[in-house]
Amino acid sequence: MAASVKPSTTAVAGHPEGVPASSGPSGSSSLAATRRRTTAASRRRTSGRRLFAFDRRLGVRWVAGADEAGRGCLAGPLVAAAVLFDTEGLTARQLCELGRLNDSKQHSIEGREELFPIVLRTATKVCVVSRCARGIDDRGLHKTNLAALRDALIGVARPGCICLSDGFAVGDVGFEQRAIVEGDATSAAIAAASIVAKVTRDRYMQRADALHPGWEFAAHVGYSTPEHREAIRRQGVSPLHRLSFQSTAYQQLTL
Repeated sequence: MAASVKPSTTAVAGHPEGVPASSGPSGSSSLAATRRRTTAASRRRTSGRRLFAFDRRLGVRWVAGADEAGRGCLAGPLVAAAVLFDTEGLTARQLCELGRLNDSKQHSIEGREELFPIVLRTATKVCVVSRCARGIDDRGLHKTNLAALRDALIGVARPGCICLSDGFAVGDVGFEQRAIVEGDATSAAIAAASIVAKVTRDRYMQRADALHPGWEFAAHVGYSTPEHREAIRRQGVSPLHRLSFQSTAYQQLTL
């Protein structure tokens, strides 16, 4: 009588013991995809550690960072935020809570909302500055942006600190200052400021949606999406629109 042969089984991550592992190209692709997702998730959990390591290498205890949200929008305010961290005073638990900290653009809406209260309770100081559409039209976007970032940094700076801004210098703030290229993905203080600015502005635009119905501000928060441009074509501009912007969305209107 021929002896029966039991098929061999290999335990694979995500498969119960005793279930044959997938073989061939499709199985390899699935396993590779799982590994990539695991690696990406691990990086998200530790991104804050990398950002704080950069801030500590600056050699000072107090690090302030500033960033903005809404600079390129057709409608709504420009919001700048600054965050001051005590890099020597943060506890291990606080650093763990900030482990996912990263540039706000790397997070989902839910991820930003989760980080927002964590930043507020772990930062030494937070300052938010808002500049309305009419102010942007009168002064110009670039000048308005620099002034808002500078005012936010002044709002959190203290003796012995270093002030960081994302991309370019913002003018005299009374303390040492450095412009960091891609700062919101490099410095913890700037990344935290990007979270505060983005969440604050998005919440404002969601409330504005109820006050100015028809433009769907809650959906696009003022950015130039096809739906937003169609709403402008259909019903014109609202008090929140920046009329100084050279946008194709305005070309068919008499402003």
